[in-house]
Amino acid sequence: MANYAKTNIGNEGRIELHETLSLTGAEISINKLPAGASVPFIHSHKNNEEINLTTGDWLRISPAGKRQFFASKDSELTYICIQVKENSLEGFTTDDGIIY
Repeated sequence: MANYAKTNIGNEGRIELHETLSLTGAEISINKLPAGASVPFIHSHKNNEEINLTTGDWLRISPAGKRQFFASKDSELTYICIQVKENSLEGFTTDDGIIY
């Protein structure tokens, strides 16, 4: 198995990357809602917090937080959603990095 995976997401309305990139610790989706559209349901999670990114904004939602996204009436909404298990981070940046 290679030490990396790469994909091109094209221009689809929704893409989930956990299988495409063989992710083992996160789920990442790229989502596009046309103007005036919304995610068709309100939801929460059992274990995963979400980090949602759109131009200029970052939003963290705890697993229990109820969420539903809407595009404004006059413009589409494209955002990236990263799901990770809450409280699972054991090291980061300099604590987890190895310099060669």
